Amino acid sequence: MERVVKTLELEPLYQIKIVCPQCEQEFQTSRVRPSLKKAIRTDSDFCAYYKNENPDFYVVRVCPHCGFTSTEHSTAQLSDQQTKLFKDKIGNRWQPREYSGHRSWEEALETYKLGLLCAQVIGEKERVVASLLQHIAWMYRYQGNEEQELRFLKFSLDSYVRVYELEGVGANNAKLLYLIGELHRRTGDFNEAVRWFSRVINDKKIMDAAMIRASREQWTVLREQMLAKNYQLPEEMQNASSS
Repeated sequence: MERVVKTLELEPLYQIKIVCPQCEQEFQTSRVRPSLKKAIRTDSDFCAYYKNENPDFYVVRVCPHCGFTSTEHSTAQLSDQQTKLFKDKIGNRWQPREYSGHRSWEEALETYKLGLLCAQVIGEKERVVASLLQHIAWMYRYQGNEEQELRFLKFSLDSYVRVYELEGVGANNAKLLYLIGELHRRTGDFNEAVRWFSRVINDKKIMDAAMIRASREQWTVLREQMLAKNYQLPEEMQNASSS
């Protein structure tokens, strides 16, 4: 007699418990299982695409009790001033709602915009703000909304430049320099893109081989774009290679 053994498929989402930094109440939020996080492809600015649940839909944590919205990189404990600012601008008008289960594209976008609003109100770290803006741009890219994608890419670029101005360049900032170059390329400021990619390629202090390679690849893409549009190539691009 044959036995049919059914393979149990794990649900793609699981719940984690969070203690809200603002109201200190516990709530649950969804995450995508690590085993299902492998992207089928990734864009040159790190926007990833997935076969099933997109982990980026679940980055933001929304407290259903008070509305405070954050990510795992956000401030872990609010000051009295930040708490007051949040309550005055957002908390006192919050209508309880849940984002703890599966999120549609619309719900994921709502969480990012809530996260951005909270971050701006409390004066969150610039890196967190920049990342939220970039993720919002990706959300619009998933839907093919090029106008809104470009709008938020520009906001994100401005924010990442402020991160650079605050932190300066260091051995660990190659990814930041590369990203600023790539966002300049994507938003059409080709000369600035050349300048930032050049920093990654030519700065001897930068040892990040992956980012150096990526900068060289995008340098080539950028050169072809500029030639196709009949742009005057900057001096460092006159030769075919970036070396």
